[in-house]
Amino acid sequence: MRTSPPTWPHCAHGADPATDPVGCRGIRVPGYTACLAHLTDADRSTYLTSLAPGADIDHRGTLFTSFLLDQLLEALRDPTTGKPHFGEALFDGAQFSDNSKFDGAQFNGHASFDGARFNGTAEFPGAQFSEVAGFSGTHFNFHAWFSEAQFRGNAWFVGAQFRYAAFSKAQFRGLAEFGRAQFGSDAKFDGAQFHDNAGYNYAQFSRTAGFREAQFASHAGFSGTRFSGDAEFSAAKFRYAAFTKAQFRGFAGFPQVQCTGHALFDGAQFRGFAAFSNAQFSGSARFDDTQFRGDVLFKGVHFGETSMFGPVVCAGKVDLSRAAFGVPVILEIAAQEVICERIRWDSTATFRLRYAAVDLSHAVLSAPVAVAAHSAPFHGSYSAEPMDESLLTGPVAVRVLSVHGVDAAHLVLTDTDLSDCLFSGAFHLDQLRLEGRTAFAPPPTGWHRRGIWPARWTRRRTLAEEHHWRAHTALQPALPTDNTPPPTQWRPGPRLPDQELTPDPEDIAALYRQLRKAFEDGKNEPGAADFYYGECEMRRHDHMGTAKSERRLLWCYWLLSGYGLRASRAAGWLLAAMTATVLLLMGFGLPTHTPDPTTKGTFHGTEITLNTNTADPALRGGWSQRMTWTRAENATRVVVNSVVFRSSGQNLTTAGTYIEMASRLLEPTLLALAVLAVRGRIKR
Repeated sequence: MRTSPPTWPHCAHGADPATDPVGCRGIRVPGYTACLAHLTDADRSTYLTSLAPGADIDHRGTLFTSFLLDQLLEALRDPTTGKPHFGEALFDGAQFSDNSKFDGAQFNGHASFDGARFNGTAEFPGAQFSEVAGFSGTHFNFHAWFSEAQFRGNAWFVGAQFRYAAFSKAQFRGLAEFGRAQFGSDAKFDGAQFHDNAGYNYAQFSRTAGFREAQFASHAGFSGTRFSGDAEFSAAKFRYAAFTKAQFRGFAGFPQVQCTGHALFDGAQFRGFAAFSNAQFSGSARFDDTQFRGDVLFKGVHFGETSMFGPVVCAGKVDLSRAAFGVPVILEIAAQEVICERIRWDSTATFRLRYAAVDLSHAVLSAPVAVAAHSAPFHGSYSAEPMDESLLTGPVAVRVLSVHGVDAAHLVLTDTDLSDCLFSGAFHLDQLRLEGRTAFAPPPTGWHRRGIWPARWTRRRTLAEEHHWRAHTALQPALPTDNTPPPTQWRPGPRLPDQELTPDPEDIAALYRQLRKAFEDGKNEPGAADFYYGECEMRRHDHMGTAKSERRLLWCYWLLSGYGLRASRAAGWLLAAMTATVLLLMGFGLPTHTPDPTTKGTFHGTEITLNTNTADPALRGGWSQRMTWTRAENATRVVVNSVVFRSSGQNLTTAGTYIEMASRLLEPTLLALAVLAVRGRIKR
């Protein structure tokens, strides 16, 4: 109960010095000492009879019942239109105990309901306010209907309290101010038109806030506004929109929104699902220090002059599919997943990411685009502290899932994880630039059977396509979504077991070949070596595009030296070959007896003819005589000289001569393969 008297001469009916010193706060009717509610029936009838359509009235602080209000409206009803017609209408602080029907009412002068209280339905559909309409601090305790109302002057609803508000298709030609207003239930502004500034700064929407197809011809301010329910701005049109530090606790819908000027979402917080699909931001759209607790859709959004997007933190998925950026832009996003399918960059772009798995399938790159992992948390413009990333889990590393259909000539990937990246279908893959720490998937770990022999997969960088093909050929079962296979298995592809959609060895070999060139052009010869290994592996398993003889040659190349890239394998075979040669020479190649030369002569008259013959070295004795340390030393000397293409000068048996010839052919080759493998790993 307010104890201070109003500023106007009031009725004071029912005043009691002890309990209510003010009494009735209604303004006195001119010529009387009571307000309209407390006039006698005769006096009230006399007063109402004196009114005519378009008359100025002042009933501030008056208590209106539906019957009393109907009497007043009937006295002001225009016979030509059948609607109440007011001049200046002052209802400040008035109380309407029942439903109040101002349907189609026309207010030609100032209309003021500041501080009024509507305990029933307040009906103003189709009402026309020619000058200022004041509803600041007004309490609408039930429904408030302003559908299709027309506000030709400024409309003030500052601090007003609504339970349910309907302003659908209302027209605000002057300033529309709803700052700090409270909407306890749904608020409908669908199709409303705001020709001047519209302010909802720090307003509170407890339930659905509907602005579908609303038109804001000037500044629309929602800074600090709290949307506890759904906020729907579908197909709304803005010239300049500011949602700085707004809070969206439910669904936030901005699909097909059009904004010809700047759109500011700096510091906004979205706790539910947010959708900006097919929105058009002709000016700059800022999302500095914006947080999304759910998924957010930017599908088909056009960013005309946006040069900085973010930093944004999203606990879910950021979908930029079919979005378009018209000017050079920097995007800073920390999210679990970023989808950029068919995104279009018409100019250069720098994509800084954290935590994200990014899909670049069919992205259109008209200029160089850099995708890089950001090492430290992002800093927004509204706080000196780093942005809160507590909602994000998992490693900070950025994973690229696909570059399918991308012209990689303009793409730069820095410090990214390409373990699950699909390269098939990319263009100019040999011109892709990979910088920083780039990770690829390793082959399975541990031992496995290759026929009857135990074996281990060679450690190297492998492509996801090879993983998918090998998992398919190994008949590995498909895994549930988001399940990671054990490190002892190949990673199955998303299309397992569909063979037609799984790349074959010929396609994978081409991918390895192009990426190998990309590494070589980047002067990363050791990195290119793994892709050469993968290329040869796929050619060896390609039964369609590789001839059988070539596959056999590749098999020998793999077996002897791992395609010239495994020095340990070549050295092992060299050591085995040298050991076998030493044993063969000891057993069959080194003679146990070397006969002395014999000279024979004949006389022919006075001439003597001499002929010197040396018998072939002889191999005699059993194995105990052949397998001695002395013979091992001699055989080793022969083998070592054979490796380096030198002759040891050792007499050999006929079998030993052939053994040495084979040694001179095979073992230097193995030595060269070992040297080649070492060179491939240290070349710069």
